[in-house]
Amino acid sequence: MSQTFVIPDIHGRLDLLDSGLAEIAARSNGEKDTIVAIGDYVDKGPASKGVIDRLLPGVGDGFVLVALKGNHDAMMADALRDASKMAGWLAKGGDTALASYGGHPANVPPSHIHWLDHLRLFYADTHRLYVHAGVDPKVSLERQHLQTLLCKRYPKGFSDGFDNLHVVHGHDNCPDGPLLYTGRTNLDTLAWRTGRLTIGVFDDERPGGPVDFIVIKGAPAGR
Repeated sequence: MSQTFVIPDIHGRLDLLDSGLAEIAARSNGEKDTIVAIGDYVDKGPASKGVIDRLLPGVGDGFVLVALKGNHDAMMADALRDASKMAGWLAKGGDTALASYGGHPANVPPSHIHWLDHLRLFYADTHRLYVHAGVDPKVSLERQHLQTLLCKRYPKGFSDGFDNLHVVHGHDNCPDGPLLYTGRTNLDTLAWRTGRLTIGVFDDERPGGPVDFIVIKGAPAGR
C-alpha cells in the first residue's frame, strides 16, 4: 500500500519540518510514497532559509516530493523582484524570512527565488486534489484563478470537494484543527505559532480523507 503524506503550512519552522520528515520516514512502508507539501514555507517563523534549503534538493530516496506554492511563497518571490512590493511583504511576516538570510535581499540565493517561482499550484492523484488554499468547484482546474488557488477561504462548514476528488488544503488556519469534512480536509493548525504541526496520512488506494495523522509538537512561537 502506497501512502501520501501531506505537510501543511510550515512558515519557517524548520524544527517542525525536520521532525515531521523523520516521522514520515519511520511510517513509510518501503513503497514509493509521496510527500505533498502544500505551501507557505516562508515568513513568520525563524528559519525560512533553512526550510527552503531542506526541501529544494528533495527529501531523499524512497519518496516523491511534490512542493506546492502558497501565497507567502509568491509574495516573497514578487517582493525580491519588485522593490515596490517589499514593504507589503515585510509587514506580513517577510521580516523574519529576510532576517534568516542575514537581513538583506541580496543575500537570497537565485536558486531559492527560482524554486519559489516554479512551485506547482496544485496536484491531483486518483482520489484527491491538493492545493494551498482551495479551488472554485464550478471552474475546471485549468481555468482556476491564481488568487483562488493561493488565497481562497471556504465558507465555514463547506463540505464539498472538487468533482469526485477530496480536496486537501491549508492556508485558513485553525489552531484546534485539523478540520475534516466529507469533501475536503484543512490541515493548517497554525504550526508556526502553536508549535503543533499536523501531517495528514492518506491511503493511495482509498478515496476520501486521511486515514491517520502525524502530530509533531514543538515549542510555541517565542519560547
